[in-house]
Amino acid sequence: MKIHLLSKTVVKILFLGLVYFSPSMVLRLEAQVEATEKRYVRIGSLQSHFSAYGTERAWNNRYYEGLRWPAEYTQQDNAVIKRFWIASDDFTDELGNFWDVMALYFSAGFVGETIFPVELKQTAKFEIPTVIVDGNNISAPYVSDIDDYNPAQIPDRIITNVVNTIMGVTVTRKIYAFSQQYHDNYFIKEFTFTNTGNTDYDDDIELHAPVKGLRIGWGTRYSVCREGAQYIHSQQVWGKHSWVTVRGENYSEHYNEPITLNNPIVDWIRCGFQWAGQYSGNSWDNLGGPDVFGTGRLTAPHHAGVAILHVDKSATDSTDDPEQPVTLGWHAGDTYPGYTSISLNVVPQMVQIYSMLSGNPHKGLGGNERFYEKYHETNPDPWTVHNDQGGTNLWVNYGPFDLQPGESVTIVEVEGVAGLNRTLCEQIGARWKKAYDNPDDKGPFELPDGTTTDDKDIFKDAWFDTGKDSIMLTFSRAKRNYDMHYMIPQPPLPPPLFEIKSGGNKISLRWSPSPSEGEPDFGGYRIYRAINKSDTVHTEIFACGKGTDHPEIVHQFDDTTPVRGFAYYYYIVAFNDGSNNNTEANPHGPLHSSKYYTRTTEPAFLQRPPGEKLSDIRIVPNPYYISSPKGSHFSVEDEIRFYNIPGECTIRIFTERGDLIKTIVHDDGSGDEVWNSVTDSRQVIVSGIYIVQFETPEGQSIYKKFAVIR
Repeated sequence: MKIHLLSKTVVKILFLGLVYFSPSMVLRLEAQVEATEKRYVRIGSLQSHFSAYGTERAWNNRYYEGLRWPAEYTQQDNAVIKRFWIASDDFTDELGNFWDVMALYFSAGFVGETIFPVELKQTAKFEIPTVIVDGNNISAPYVSDIDDYNPAQIPDRIITNVVNTIMGVTVTRKIYAFSQQYHDNYFIKEFTFTNTGNTDYDDDIELHAPVKGLRIGWGTRYSVCREGAQYIHSQQVWGKHSWVTVRGENYSEHYNEPITLNNPIVDWIRCGFQWAGQYSGNSWDNLGGPDVFGTGRLTAPHHAGVAILHVDKSATDSTDDPEQPVTLGWHAGDTYPGYTSISLNVVPQMVQIYSMLSGNPHKGLGGNERFYEKYHETNPDPWTVHNDQGGTNLWVNYGPFDLQPGESVTIVEVEGVAGLNRTLCEQIGARWKKAYDNPDDKGPFELPDGTTTDDKDIFKDAWFDTGKDSIMLTFSRAKRNYDMHYMIPQPPLPPPLFEIKSGGNKISLRWSPSPSEGEPDFGGYRIYRAINKSDTVHTEIFACGKGTDHPEIVHQFDDTTPVRGFAYYYYIVAFNDGSNNNTEANPHGPLHSSKYYTRTTEPAFLQRPPGEKLSDIRIVPNPYYISSPKGSHFSVEDEIRFYNIPGECTIRIFTERGDLIKTIVHDDGSGDEVWNSVTDSRQVIVSGIYIVQFETPEGQSIYKKFAVIR
């Protein structure tokens, strides 16, 4: 909610660019969402943010952020920009001014002038699990992602975003995200365009006329990806060298055909996607972004794009229109008609936008065609086709639609990212790099179809190109999900609590029961671990429940294999027996909860071994200076540490006169314990002498003293 002093009349006259100020200045309380507000989805292998104004620009003043896949690794952002326009003809605004064409561009700069975000919220199916590592709640920062909970919803997350416009068309965007393992690398986006007549933040209706010839369009560009740009060309961070291709020109001939598990990849789905192409300045084949100066790992296996799942035929016919979109092709990156503010003198630019949304590329730099297939043999570097430094956009336009007051049309798209997994990127890249370093190495190199070649680049590129099948499979699964009204088989819910505690001879893991434990298909739990890095392949180290070596279901596990000096990262998943997974939505078999719900990003360690003699116990610092600056003793303020203590003991702290102020039960098997200098009654200790008793379960004990000085 925000208070504005300008009256609605003044605002509207200012937007028309007329020099007139009304003397009426009123105080209005308006429902408003700031342009900077975002909601983050962090539940699957594809993670991203969504902005209040209805579309996304990825630049965060440091780098292009968003559409991270696979999300557990760093610098896997693929987003650059998703330009969004709507336009209509024969438009009369609320002041009676007639416009041949009214065109709007959705961006943060137009919020409060031509577009008015009134809602942005994220609803979750269940509360996010609490993940604690050595007392630190690492999941706490993400609780604010969620605005509300709805156990009845099917997707794990639903983001609802509503934007009013000066055109009187309200855009309601809903983003559906899933954590099921076969459906976690895409977002389904449902856009509903309603002629509400609401032209600003408040609930008043200003317009009561039809919206005529509504055109809707997007121009989307991907970096595919941020890390890969380091090994291709620095300007790839904004997608300068990205190729675009499309599929589904024959959608109208096939759209009633089912997609099955026996034939899950079909090329008739309406879609377009991008991948990083060749930079002409490189002397090596940079497809896939091989780390040419290091291990050879492919750093840019990503294929990112959009598929169209549904387009209403009209406001009165909600069946899918197989002839939409009117444009599915490419458009030059930063060459488009634009304006900096709405006024009567920008009509020519708005006419150009309407023409572009009707399928006529601005300056002729675009087409309703397969960009890559047409140009790659003559232009190895994509941007040289049109010489626009911004690169090439995927270009999708819809319409025209006529909307009477209160009428709507809905468009449903899916946006996804896919490609080779990290293990294959390492293996393929390493083999390519070995041959790159040794020109005499002619293989043989095994191709994806089982044949061989003696050319290292053909080998690498053939494996990279399997990413095109991967993104088409992603779109296929999303379409099946949508066609099933999102009733895909569901995995069990993750444990609500996952706690890891470092110890002297073990790292202890405890978790609370999954809410799905009572379901007949519940299987059990699996724990995975990585060493020294959280962003690497995790290995299963424990499983319990159906089909495991530990058929009983337990809620604790002690990892006794860690080596002192190494960092350990974990996640836990709940799994089922797969008996509910028998549809055409995805491969059959057991399903598991998402690892992203419980994955630790802070390490656990094997701590110091327990002390051998009570006489070796030390208290540090001693004396403890209360007034010392934070961090002068340890990284955490107010810490007092006890070293060389028994693996199990009770620590009791007394004042000099014998009052017991703190009891600590130490049972992790290590030789260390930390006290935050707060008593059991939540009081911070004061200056003085304190006595500490250390008592073992066998009854052995020793007393030590320490001083506190202000």
